[in-house]
Amino acid sequence: MLEEIKDKLLKLTGCADIKLVKRGNKAILYALRIAKALGRTKVIIQDQGGWITYRQYPFRMKMDTVELKTDFGITDKDELFSKADNDSVLLINSMPGYLALEDMQAVEKICMDKGCLIINDITGSIGTDNAKYGDIVVCSFGKDKPVSYGEGAFIGVKDKNYFGIIVIEEIATDKSLAERLKTLDERLQKIRDIRSMIIKDLEGYKIIHPGKEGINIAVCFSNDEEKEKVINYCHSNNLEYTICPRYIRVDCNAVSIEIKRLFTDDTYKEFIDLASSKFSKG
Repeated sequence: MLEEIKDKLLKLTGCADIKLVKRGNKAILYALRIAKALGRTKVIIQDQGGWITYRQYPFRMKMDTVELKTDFGITDKDELFSKADNDSVLLINSMPGYLALEDMQAVEKICMDKGCLIINDITGSIGTDNAKYGDIVVCSFGKDKPVSYGEGAFIGVKDKNYFGIIVIEEIATDKSLAERLKTLDERLQKIRDIRSMIIKDLEGYKIIHPGKEGINIAVCFSNDEEKEKVINYCHSNNLEYTICPRYIRVDCNAVSIEIKRLFTDDTYKEFIDLASSKFSKG
């Protein structure tokens, strides 16, 4: 069973080797330890759309942190080019805030030209081509994430020798993770369908990156009335939401519609089919 899971993850990421670990944060910590052992002293992160520990772990490890200006999480490529070098590692969420896919092809080219290592957090982008970029990839299997196993994570490397640099504590798993990986594409397509319906329903509102692929939607508001209209829409359609600005979503006044939390339901197929049939303007 473990080999089946690893084989699937290798295909999804293009990695040379995979290790299953206890948590997504643990995978990030291991990745940064590898980077530090390789002589990297500076961690470059997005100024929004990342994860909480992106800011915490480099400080804990006595590594310098540089935040890149972004377009609501999407990297400013000129700034990346100016700040990346062979002392740095880019810790990037390739679907920042779960809102939109990053242009990882352009990011990787810049990093290769500048000698910058890439740690690609593919928790949101797994199942897309973005999951195949980077020297090291990390991914959480949390219950409200695309894989939606409920626990655990993995770290993958393009160079197998990286796993000989540090000690990594692996975990065991069971066949239900293999099943979640088999049905990943189906769940992602259902979420894409629902996201398209919501964007259509909210035509006329300022939606961040509406033309990019994502699994959440952030709707900007300029006053309390606009905010309440979006919240009422969420309530009428049983959609969870969170209010921004938040580093892990977007740094502006917005309602982040948490479509990704539909992944939490064990009967996700029936739930999403029902949701797909009932969306209407609220």
